[in-house]
Amino acid sequence: MGWDLVYKTVKRVPRGRVTTYGEIARAARLRGGAREAGHAMASTPKGKGIPWHRVVGYGGKLLIREPFGSLQRKLLASEKVVVEGTSLDYEKYGWSPNRSRRKPKRKSAGQAVGKKRGRSTAK
Repeated sequence: MGWDLVYKTVKRVPRGRVTTYGEIARAARLRGGAREAGHAMASTPKGKGIPWHRVVGYGGKLLIREPFGSLQRKLLASEKVVVEGTSLDYEKYGWSPNRSRRKPKRKSAGQAVGKKRGRSTAK
């Protein structure tokens, strides 16, 4: 099985931000979900520039065991991500591959502020 889409998605995570295995799984449409994304990340090829350290568990929990766990903390710290114990503030550092591609919705002429459809304001 090729995990190229997983690796391409992880490469889009900006410096100083993290994403979850679940977000990666949704973006890559993995049938096995977060667990499958974890398998892909565990098989990350060396020397390809894939920032594996920017992928964390749900809510910002660090799941990688030693000796790579301490390396992950060091790499995140070098990107100014504050890690407290075995977790980080996902509200502050979280990034979603799905939300980053969405374009803001434009309001149509019929949805102008203050106007209600089908109702008359005259009494």
